[in-house]
Amino acid sequence: MVSAKDGPYDQADGLDYGADDYLTKPFDYVVLLARLRALLRRQSDPRPPVLTHGDVRLDPASRDVTVGASRWRSATGVRAAGVLLRHPDRLITKIELLDRVWDARGVGYEPNTVEVYVGYLRRKLGADVIETVRGAGYRLAR
Repeated sequence: MVSAKDGPYDQADGLDYGADDYLTKPFDYVVLLARLRALLRRQSDPRPPVLTHGDVRLDPASRDVTVGASRWRSATGVRAAGVLLRHPDRLITKIELLDRVWDARGVGYEPNTVEVYVGYLRRKLGADVIETVRGAGYRLAR
């Protein structure tokens, strides 16, 4: 993956969502070609594991979210769902979601953004999938 986003969460998300490597712009073509040769030398790499919770299924390689028979794909929605699905037993704070999904250093994003997207995820995943812990954050319902 080649991207101008060079934050650690951006790189981690790129790799978690299926990229084999992450190169930030600007880059030197000598390095790009060396990394491509290294990737070609690898044996078949396994696909990243599919994340599941109840009826919810996220395939990081295809970036598809499946709930029962319905399937959807939204870049921000997939990132937000991915954060929750990667940590099913952990409380995720609004600030943590903001950092991991929207890169909170960016301009124009506020904690209210998280609330709006959690509402969106509840409509897509089911109202009972995401639990709100008042004053603390969110977690997947057990």
